[in-house]
Amino acid sequence: MRDSPRLFMDPQAFPPMCPDAVIRLEPDRAHYLGNVLRLSAGGRVVVFNARDGEWSATIEVLRRDRGAIRLVHMDRPPSVTQGPGIMFAPLKRDATEMIIRMGTELGVECFYPVITERTNTHRLNEGRLSAIAREASEQCERLDVPAIAPIRPMMEAIAHAPTDMQLFVALERLDPTAQESEVPRACPGDALLIGPEGGFSPREQDFLRGRPATRLLSLGPLVLRADTAAAAGLALMGAGIRMGMAG
Repeated sequence: MRDSPRLFMDPQAFPPMCPDAVIRLEPDRAHYLGNVLRLSAGGRVVVFNARDGEWSATIEVLRRDRGAIRLVHMDRPPSVTQGPGIMFAPLKRDATEMIIRMGTELGVECFYPVITERTNTHRLNEGRLSAIAREASEQCERLDVPAIAPIRPMMEAIAHAPTDMQLFVALERLDPTAQESEVPRACPGDALLIGPEGGFSPREQDFLRGRPATRLLSLGPLVLRADTAAAAGLALMGAGIRMGMAG
């Protein structure tokens, strides 16, 4: 069944899943199964969300942009990804989309796009980014889809962050001895902050260094592209979270 296509079913749009229940597909989902994957009635699919878990299903009807599936049985129980958040300054379209895709695969709980003094663009296609996050969740076999918060100024986003959230900041040319350890002592719900191309301004660096909940994070001696830094930082934070949860 792992070779069957996986479809995220938004729990706000569908009733709770149960054996033998019939679910009508949204037009884009029916179009994808019928016209892109060339499936037909009797084909097998997998549907999932964090509320209901992952379920095997069969296609009952599939015609153009209309379709329905029948649930068979639960394959995996419900679960929610326990990972970090990431604050990032939007980049060029491809790089921003890469951060969403890689972050989803690396267990990001929520994306927080922020505006810094050197941010190149203040506009985001939120619908497209949400679709990329959904597709990445379908491909990497997680059961939930990370949220994408509205874009806001960096200092405002940090001011409204949960009081117990540690913010791990990747600063360019940071002396590795300035951080507490090579693997950050992160917890689920903590966040990584990645700056724009050109890095943080001196004023922003002073602001970040002055926050009690800021943790400095070294990504090595080389200067990384912002999307590369996001992947490297999230990998380190994920390792720290797993170590902490393992005791």
